[in-house]
Amino acid sequence: MKLKSTLIVLSLIAAPAFASDQGVSKTREQVQAELVQAIRTGDMLASGESGLTLKQLNPHAYPVTESASGAKTREQVQAELVQAIRTGDIMAGGESGAKLNELEPSRYPAVASAPSLTRDQVKNELARAISQGELVAVGEDGRKLNEIYPDRYHAAHHPAVAGNTQEPAEQSRF
Repeated sequence: MKLKSTLIVLSLIAAPAFASDQGVSKTREQVQAELVQAIRTGDMLASGESGLTLKQLNPHAYPVTESASGAKTREQVQAELVQAIRTGDIMAGGESGAKLNELEPSRYPAVASAPSLTRDQVKNELARAISQGELVAVGEDGRKLNEIYPDRYHAAHHPAVAGNTQEPAEQSRF
């Protein structure tokens, strides 16, 4: 348990160092002011594994922010609900996760769909994504292949991207 707490504290301390621009550094006073502001507004993460902020767990204990004051009126929300019921754009009961207009499309007006791509366009997009490493790598971090292996995805190294160059296939990295 102590190791887990230590790792959490270290990751919270190290995260701003990796996220910030290396050319711009904050003074100790600026960081302390940001911490005081986060504590005052409830933007600090709550203890435990919920991932919620203190304000999300106890909204009445913290002041209302400007974003909350720009919320929709009751009439706007009711109008949106009536529209969603009319078009079937609300979740169906059960665990399917589908909307009513997806389960029973004949009961609701047709939804206008955007023009779709042709099979050749999709194939071309896939080939380009593969050659440029824009596919998401296997794993939990969600990074793309060109982010993990930046040296493997230069146009000069891949014959399909380089076009009709005279580079033999044996020299290719793939």
